[in-house]
Amino acid sequence: MENVIAPQEGKYEGRTREHPKFHEAYSIAIVCHEANKAWCFVNADESQKNWDGTEEWQRESVVEGVLFRFDNPNAAEDAQHDAWIKNKVDAGWKYGEEKNAELKTHPCIVPFNELPEFQQKKDKLFCAIVDALK
Repeated sequence: MENVIAPQEGKYEGRTREHPKFHEAYSIAIVCHEANKAWCFVNADESQKNWDGTEEWQRESVVEGVLFRFDNPNAAEDAQHDAWIKNKVDAGWKYGEEKNAELKTHPCIVPFNELPEFQQKKDKLFCAIVDALK
């Protein structure tokens, strides 16, 4: 990938930094995040911040999702979602009716087929973007 964006110092300190395709994944993660933000916006959810305004844990989650897709290119969207859940749970998150970073609760910590259609489409969009750009 020719136009790779390297993270600014202090903007990403995640544990995936040693992955051989980290810089490519970081660049694609920005596109995925901004597409996710746009998808949320057109569905009346204005809670998402621009990439540079997100917390480190959010950036790390997106990069980890891209790297999972790199390492598992044939994984279905439900496997992608399961990997996201595992990363969340490993980081201390649990199911909660509302997303709350302080309490580490998230309503999407459920099986893929139990997600609302809006959320399922968001996961499919994520996979399509990674597949198109890798």
